[in-house]
Amino acid sequence: MTADSGHDAATGIDVRGLRPIARPESVTLARVETERMVALLRTLGPDDWTRPTDCPAWDVRAMAGHVLGMTETFTGLRRFVATMVAGQRAAGAGPVIDGITAVQVRANAGLSAAQLVDRMAAAGPRQARWRGRRRLMRAIPSTEELPEGGTERWRLAFVLDIILTRDTWMHRVDIARATERPLELTAEHDGKIVADVVREWADRHGRPFQMRLTGPAGGTYAGAGSADSAERVELDAVDFCRIVSGRAPGQWLLRQRVPL
Repeated sequence: MTADSGHDAATGIDVRGLRPIARPESVTLARVETERMVALLRTLGPDDWTRPTDCPAWDVRAMAGHVLGMTETFTGLRRFVATMVAGQRAAGAGPVIDGITAVQVRANAGLSAAQLVDRMAAAGPRQARWRGRRRLMRAIPSTEELPEGGTERWRLAFVLDIILTRDTWMHRVDIARATERPLELTAEHDGKIVADVVREWADRHGRPFQMRLTGPAGGTYAGAGSADSAERVELDAVDFCRIVSGRAPGQWLLRQRVPL
């Protein structure tokens, strides 16, 4: 990784022209991402499920249980409401998202690996369709507590169109790393998810930059202001997402966090 003022990066895509992922593209990305997670989980052997991940509280099995829980939570209104209520109770005075994920992991802890993967495979397409059809729910506001401290106000549309797919994608990265499995990456799918992370990262810090992300999900990007004052960054696209998610340390503008 490099992040210095002397790197000669191409100007690249102006991130100010990028728009957040939205329907109907968000529905396709959601469906494909769950399919890729299922395909990865089907390659795991018995010893892989107990391996530690980049999320210290979860091994592979617990992380997969969370992903299944989040997938099934967004397949119907009754299940969605029940999970939110249970998560709020479990959280107590802590962040609600921590309560929700704890409830999901506990609820799925008794499943066999095969049952977990089969249920995720069945729920994936239903989740993608349900998320794409929630017209009246999309304006619902929520207060989200950030890992680095502070809170933000989100609309449910942001969660439905972007956050849920990012979450599954980032956990697929986590599980592939933990189990030393190859990570399936394509420009058509993963490149769009990464580009959207770059867009939000740039919007959050608002500083001039030029960046080259390598690998199948990569691209060349630029944003905000004069190229003479731009910070230059070059690194692997997946590594970039791991850094801005807080899974790895970053310097300069890479200290800016993005919800993943």
